[in-house]
Amino acid sequence: MQENEILIIGGGIAGTSTAYYLSKYGHAVTLLERNELATEASGLNAGGILTGSSLEIFKMLQFDYGCDIEFRQSGHLKVIQTEEQGAFARQQALELTSQGQKVEILTARDARSIEPALSQDILGCMYYPHVSTADPVKTTSAFAELAQQQGATVLTNHEVTDIQGLDDGTYRIVTQQELFKAKLLVLAAGPWCRALGSMLKLHIPVYAVRAQIGSTGPVPTKIFHYIRAVESMLYWHKNPPSDAHTPQHLTHHGHQRLTRHFYARQRQNGEIIFGGDMQVDMDKIPDPAGIEVNYRHGIEIFPFLQELPIKRTWAGWVPLTRDLRPLIGKIPYFEGLYLLTGSISGFSEGPMAGKLLADYIHTGIASPVLSTADPAQHVTFAN
Repeated sequence: MQENEILIIGGGIAGTSTAYYLSKYGHAVTLLERNELATEASGLNAGGILTGSSLEIFKMLQFDYGCDIEFRQSGHLKVIQTEEQGAFARQQALELTSQGQKVEILTARDARSIEPALSQDILGCMYYPHVSTADPVKTTSAFAELAQQQGATVLTNHEVTDIQGLDDGTYRIVTQQELFKAKLLVLAAGPWCRALGSMLKLHIPVYAVRAQIGSTGPVPTKIFHYIRAVESMLYWHKNPPSDAHTPQHLTHHGHQRLTRHFYARQRQNGEIIFGGDMQVDMDKIPDPAGIEVNYRHGIEIFPFLQELPIKRTWAGWVPLTRDLRPLIGKIPYFEGLYLLTGSISGFSEGPMAGKLLADYIHTGIASPVLSTADPAQHVTFAN
């Protein structure tokens, strides 16, 4: 049995960033990943960095540490297609500006001046100049490599099949390859945190929401910003879910479509990736009908896409809580048990979330910003 000071389960952006910061603080860290690194949501997302919390960390990887993560402060356009969307976007911009965020409303003419391929039919855009993009697989791998340089052990293809809390306050973690014992245990496995929690008879309220993406083949640069559409934002604002056990920001109720949700960007290799659908309780298999809806929505925004066939599609499970807020911190009822999961902007927030959790574990003091993410408010014993 391998004995460890800190063991982290999950090889996505949350787990690898936590491992990096903990190892940087001098802790002995082992990370277990059930497959390869970044094979789930952390590696399958579109790479948009939509919140500013982790922006400096992404810049650090690219410019200070020399990690080629394809970081670019691209800016972000949310496309307005109807008058109702325009009124909503203007109100949203006022609220966000009052909160200190940098956002403005562009006319269609001004939007097309910085994104020339936009359709002549759009009515304008919300513009976020500080939003950035990066390659999610390269970013996750960079954190893992930096953690290993600091002495961490990263083990892939180690699926955890059982967790036991021992009488001495430590944990016994079972994989098919070997057994591990840890003084501190971090669950950072996205939607699989729910299953891991059940091994300790805990209910962790995180849901597996399928997101899916399609892409064209490589083409010369046509899209310069990270793109989304206002349509779904307006729908979710007008129609909050009434079910206390259903996450917000879904595009479907069962198989019935509620709204279209669209995002897109062009990667460094020239691929244009686009997606949108968010469905709970679905297999990780792309739905051709849903991909087609996203593609047609994309053509409305960028007419040139109709000349570009879809070359590949993929899907993954995004871990969402009911209110879309992450769960970061110490799990009650157990000593030395910590959780990091559950954000709508997991790739964006993952690096800072990993740092905040590592700071908490290292100092024993939780940052005040984690007050709304405290697992003690949500994690319970399973019935």
